[in-house]
Amino acid sequence: MGTAAASGVERMFAKLLLPLCIVSGGTVLSGFFFPEFVGTAVSGQTWLVVSLVFFTSGLGYLAVLPYSPDQDEQAGEPFLLGIRQTRPVHVAREFVTKQDSLTLTLPVAVFGLFFLVQALFPTRVSSAVDATTSTILQSGGPVFLGVIFLAVCYCLFLLLGPWGEIKLGGPETEPSYTYPTYFTLVFTAGIAAGVVFWGPAEALFHYQTPPPYFGGQAGTSAAVGGALTYSLFHWGISAWSAYTVIGVPIAYFVFIRGAPLRVSTILAPFLGVDGLDSVWSRLVDTLAVFATIGGIATSIALVSEQFLTGIGFQWGVSVGSLGPVLFVSGLTVLVVLSAVTGVHRGIRRIAGLNVVLFGLFALILVAIGPRSFITQQGVSALGSYVVTFVPLSLHTGGEWVANWTIWNWSWWFSWAPFAGLFIAALSRGRRVRTVVFTSVIATSAATMVWFLLLGGTSLWAQHTGQASILAAIAQRGGSEAVAGFSLFASLPLSQLLMLLFLALIITFITTSADTSTLVVSILATRRGLAPSTSNIVFWGVFQGLVAVAVLLVGGSETLQALAVLTGGPFALLSLVALSGLTMTFYRQERGHTSVLRQLVDRLPTVQTHHDIEPPDED
Repeated sequence: MGTAAASGVERMFAKLLLPLCIVSGGTVLSGFFFPEFVGTAVSGQTWLVVSLVFFTSGLGYLAVLPYSPDQDEQAGEPFLLGIRQTRPVHVAREFVTKQDSLTLTLPVAVFGLFFLVQALFPTRVSSAVDATTSTILQSGGPVFLGVIFLAVCYCLFLLLGPWGEIKLGGPETEPSYTYPTYFTLVFTAGIAAGVVFWGPAEALFHYQTPPPYFGGQAGTSAAVGGALTYSLFHWGISAWSAYTVIGVPIAYFVFIRGAPLRVSTILAPFLGVDGLDSVWSRLVDTLAVFATIGGIATSIALVSEQFLTGIGFQWGVSVGSLGPVLFVSGLTVLVVLSAVTGVHRGIRRIAGLNVVLFGLFALILVAIGPRSFITQQGVSALGSYVVTFVPLSLHTGGEWVANWTIWNWSWWFSWAPFAGLFIAALSRGRRVRTVVFTSVIATSAATMVWFLLLGGTSLWAQHTGQASILAAIAQRGGSEAVAGFSLFASLPLSQLLMLLFLALIITFITTSADTSTLVVSILATRRGLAPSTSNIVFWGVFQGLVAVAVLLVGGSETLQALAVLTGGPFALLSLVALSGLTMTFYRQERGHTSVLRQLVDRLPTVQTHHDIEPPDED
């Protein structure tokens, strides 16, 4: 995964980006904290451009700073997420010759055909996709619920059982990253901007329309607990288990059995490592590419709405129809730059900054928010989550469950290929138990704390009349994007909260989009080769073009539905992955010790009456 030190081009970028960041940053900070110095003459598009220049140049500068890998990293690193630096003269020829033709042409053709048909027949396409989605979510609901619940149970068994002791890469292999870095990369890659988009909004929707399982009258104290509990349920251990049941099988067969770093590696127990060049394997990887690009592109389109809403809310300006295109263009530049610099530089640094901002925002919210309300309702919701976890996991009733729970599980499974593969690539030198703990327990704990803080504060503001967030959402046609900004306007330090929130929107989507760009580039490159910089640039720009097409042609909900529908195949493939892994573990990995056995073995030995030897008699 290592990447060489900064090239001459990157050093040139660093010299250019730093002054841009300083100048644009001064303007943005003045606009937030000293608006009288800026005035009201600045247009919405100008504010958008200045804000994008600030965030893009600052994060881009962080990405291109030189990096000198430690000796341990150089000695222990396999060539998994490495990037081949290529000269411009060889770029075009190498791009064509090193790409896997199927994984290159099929996704490009599918997305091109989709947008063509969407532009020509928007109503028919939307109706057909909506009908298909509704049918699958309604009729396939029990399947998704069953697979997710099985994934949670399997992860629990790996965490506590004997196979959790297996060390990926062998007993002498050391981890490639410190644990804080490992957690940071796993968390930020897998969550995207969903926590900032839904954090202040989801519990409010459940408060307005209470889940049938809990009941209660809408907008009352009785609806608060169920709203928070379901938010935890949708973003807790069930969701993260979808990634892990794909990631652990890939990691095991890559680091223990020598399989290639591909999503299709989950088929190794059935096809053999040497049989992973089959058409079936390539189709699995191609489906993974389609699901990843569709999921990331639609997330970028949604996040652009939230960012632009924040710009408009802060300065009372309109960014116009060109605003979303400007946002996606600026974000694409940042994502490509971050991905090209590699995991050890751009991806890791921006992820680290992301977690710092995440923690800082949470601490400020604790300091100024309704602590007694959050504590009381949070403890109650956590207790309810634990007690009702199994019933909620198996609750199949009604349209509400299909529109919320089943949709969420399908969405998480559609992201599982890229997130699972990335988790696998990072996990060399880790025990299976550590991988499961990090990618399920630690990540879901961070996510649930966020939803308790932000969701709890939103519920408090709405319930007490401190802010009418649901009315603000209704005024914008039901758009969730405005929820956070309406909330912050009613709190102390509102300007600081809004600035940090905008920064979190950018960093969260960047840390997922740069990772997905790298993963797609790996899947689309011929086996045995690392992706080149031209591969990274192509797939990063292609993701941006898909997001722009969504914004220009329309059909974001339709494309999102299509991307979510890929969650169905990967939910079923996760069963294949777990059955193959279990079969291999049973045959090849006997003799390991469970956590319970380890605890029992560490207990002091209690001598019985028969164990005490009588004293020697003279």
